[in-house]
Amino acid sequence: MALVRGAAVALVASGLLLAGCGGLPRLGGSAPTPTAEAGIGVNGFLWRATLDTLSFMPLANADPWGGVINYDWYTNPQTPDERFKATVFILDTRLRADALNVSITKEVRGSDGQWTAAPVAAQTETDLENAILTKARQLNLSNAG
Repeated sequence: MALVRGAAVALVASGLLLAGCGGLPRLGGSAPTPTAEAGIGVNGFLWRATLDTLSFMPLANADPWGGVINYDWYTNPQTPDERFKATVFILDTRLRADALNVSITKEVRGSDGQWTAAPVAAQTETDLENAILTKARQLNLSNAG
């Protein structure tokens, strides 16, 4: 029990130490660009574009400091035997293509009524990433003008 408690304390302490490192300048790097909205730790345009682009899906939870947006199961009324879930990771404060990762999970309902995992076309995730990036660029341009 003492070992578990000690490990938990060490984990919390290391997390606090790492959290405090965010204000230190990066060696050889440049200062973060002011593209992140106040109050969130990721690019604000990517964040807003993700919420806008996937607004048809029910939002499960969102972590604006960690850059993770989880969507709950969505079923298109035209294909009631398929459902999709999405998780979006925003990985940077800059508006860049590699600062975004979309992960889709798909299930299909069998004749027994049970949902089972099904493959998702790789192009689906790429298409969603491109739609979010396009929207983010539009938001950026409209903000600049």
